[in-house]
Amino acid sequence: MKKFFEEFREFATRGNVIDMVVGVVIGSAFSSIVNSLVKDILMPFLGLLTGKVNFSGLSITLGGKAVLTYGAFLQAVFNFLLITLVIFFLVKTVNRLNSLRGKKEEKAEEAAPTKEELLLTEIRDLLKKGNEEQPND
Repeated sequence: MKKFFEEFREFATRGNVIDMVVGVVIGSAFSSIVNSLVKDILMPFLGLLTGKVNFSGLSITLGGKAVLTYGAFLQAVFNFLLITLVIFFLVKTVNRLNSLRGKKEEKAEEAAPTKEELLLTEIRDLLKKGNEEQPND
């Protein structure tokens, strides 16, 4: 039993797990912000455009007892699409920034030759100089 808890402690304190937990917590908070944006700001405008004031209240009663709340489903789909769109733009922006940073690093690396390159250049020049001094037979 002690070995199990040691393995669990090692797993739980690993960097990747901690990063994942932080991502889930931030994602949950971000999701509540986007849900509020959709529910409190965008859906009323969409409701005005379609003539319906509240999408989440749209429903059909089936057989007198079962209620099909398709409005809540439409709102959930809209939330999903909006969250996906925001994440797409976020990832695209981060990738663009990383690409720009990578290009700057490549230019910096190209500008300054490494010690090895300098040494190889010196050896090449010495070999050329040695070959030029020897007469060809």
